[in-house]
Amino acid sequence: MSAQTTAESLGLIFEKQTPGYLNLCIRSGQQLLSSGHVSTLKGKLGAGLTTEQGYEAARECAARILNSVWNTHGTLDGLRVIKVLGCVNSHPDFIEQHLVINGASDLLHQIFGKTGDGFHARSALGFVSLPTGAAVEVEAVFEIL
Repeated sequence: MSAQTTAESLGLIFEKQTPGYLNLCIRSGQQLLSSGHVSTLKGKLGAGLTTEQGYEAARECAARILNSVWNTHGTLDGLRVIKVLGCVNSHPDFIEQHLVINGASDLLHQIFGKTGDGFHARSALGFVSLPTGAAVEVEAVFEIL
C-alpha cells in the first residue's frame, strides 16, 4: 500500500490550504521542509496535561504537517522522512518529552514504515512556552525520492 493510501486508510484528511503569513511547507531542491505545526491542545505537560494527551497532540501535529506536505507535493508517495523536531510545552519537572513526540513518530512510522522511508532522525525538547499556548509543536524534513 502506498504512503498516500495508508494515510487515507488511517483517516487522515487532505484539504487545500489557503496561503497565509508563512509558508507551511516549502520545497528546496529534493527536500520538503515544514514549518512548525502546533496542536489545538493548549497547556503544559506535567502541569495539568498528561503524557498520553501530549502523545495525541503530537500525532495531530504530524497529521497537520502531512496535509501541508500534500499541499506542496500533491501526494505523500515518493517521500522519505529525514528529520523531526518536537517541541513540548513542559513543566520544569516534566521529563517525558520523548514519549510525547512518539505520537508524531509513530504516525510517520505507520505511513512510511518504521524501518524504511519512515525511519527518521529526531529531537524532542522541552520549552517553557510555545506559540498560542500550544502543548506541542512539530516540524519535519522530507526527502523527495
